[in-house]
Amino acid sequence: MELRQLRYFVAVAEELHFGRAAARLLIAGPSLSQQIKALERDLGVPLFARDRRTVTLTAAGAALLPEVRALLDRADELRRRAQQLSGSEPVRIGYVNWLPPDLTKRTSGVAQLYVDTWVVPSHAQAARVADGSLDLAVCWVRTADLTQHGLVGRLLGADRLYAVSTGTDTSPVRAQDIAVLVDDDVTSWASWNSYAEEFARDTGARVVRIHNGAITGPAFFDHVRACTTPVLNSPKGQNTPLPPDLVHRPVIDPQVVWTWSLVWREDEVRATVLAAAHAITRDVGDLGLREKGVWLPGDDPHRPLGD
Repeated sequence: MELRQLRYFVAVAEELHFGRAAARLLIAGPSLSQQIKALERDLGVPLFARDRRTVTLTAAGAALLPEVRALLDRADELRRRAQQLSGSEPVRIGYVNWLPPDLTKRTSGVAQLYVDTWVVPSHAQAARVADGSLDLAVCWVRTADLTQHGLVGRLLGADRLYAVSTGTDTSPVRAQDIAVLVDDDVTSWASWNSYAEEFARDTGARVVRIHNGAITGPAFFDHVRACTTPVLNSPKGQNTPLPPDLVHRPVIDPQVVWTWSLVWREDEVRATVLAAAHAITRDVGDLGLREKGVWLPGDDPHRPLGD
């Protein structure tokens, strides 16, 4: 018994005419008749009652028809699933400036990823997932963002931010003794501004308002040189080499942490997308967020309960 024979059976059952069924299946009439007879032999029951003018389902044929349709539906779903896993339908993932270095390894055998090259801020990437432009995104989100967009967010990464200072002193500096930059461009820096302003309110750090996009890059270093206190770096500058006249300084009381979430739609039903999401975030752990003295925004979805 073969799946194609079952498909032939369904076609004849729906047409109740071998000639029309053969034309629909694009095969010769005699071949169709032979395949139906072979199927009847394999099953051990007649499926059709035939005479020169009519074709009707037997009682056995009528009873088996729903089950055959269900079996063919399952076979089609299995084929679609195999096509997805083979990479015929890649999972689209966006990011801001960081992806796990072993991203491809994490999803090997689960899904083929297409990494979207349009790098936009966190709030924009979350919105793209919500509107279906992306399947997944790595971004910074608040619990309110997840609720607003109907997203699920799972912890994927955490960066401990540091201060940048002039001179040679690399000793730790308290959060209340540093400055944090907030940019007037709320379109490009909405996520950072929200994070930075809450950090300043909670710790007493000084807010320095700027209007030239210097949250990162060479212009950031110019602001550091102009400030009388160390300046908190942003996640976008996390791995940028410093000029020789500047140094890193750990921030303490509290330690400042920025989280990266993998987000996808709450109503997502595609097995490949869900499998990729779970594979990417599997065994991530809490990344030290439960350690004493760690600061996260109040609405961070990964903030330990009770903090």
